Amino acid sequence: MAETAKPLLIKRYASRRLYNTETSDYVTLEDIAGFIRAGREVQIVDLKSGDDLTRQYLLQIIAEHESRGESVLPVDVLTDLVRSYTSQAGSVVPQFLAASFEMLRDGQSKMMENMTKVSPMAQMPGFDAMRAQQEAFFKAMTGGMMGASGPEAKTGDDNLDDIKKQLAELQSKLARMSK
Repeated sequence: MAETAKPLLIKRYASRRLYNTETSDYVTLEDIAGFIRAGREVQIVDLKSGDDLTRQYLLQIIAEHESRGESVLPVDVLTDLVRSYTSQAGSVVPQFLAASFEMLRDGQSKMMENMTKVSPMAQMPGFDAMRAQQEAFFKAMTGGMMGASGPEAKTGDDNLDDIKKQLAELQSKLARMSK
């Protein structure tokens, strides 16, 4: 098995410092978020007890991004998640979310694949600009979930506003669907 296919093991010391066992140095939550964006699986364990702390730290990374105004999850979705912890629906929510994200990744991959194939649409004026905008939108929407193997989007500041608008519209649609 290749080295990068194995989860990156991060050990948490009693001092709460996080230690990257591959590079033998201390890392921050932002470093861990960067590893994940690059497509790397990460496992965080407590050095003393051996407990798996990965979920706890992933939730902390999400909470920090949300608190900085980098909102991805609409309030309605967060509210429904909290409700799912106290209802019988809690048993289906994790499977639903996992399936939804998998469908998103698959759809994104297929769309990028179709956009890069030679087709009659590729001859249309402005097609390259449209494709670059779509790639940037997908990258922004997924927060780099595609990892290092995904397409590299090149966007300017003017495209970023369009992407943010499209993302807000998508979040609004998702919030309406979750009701």
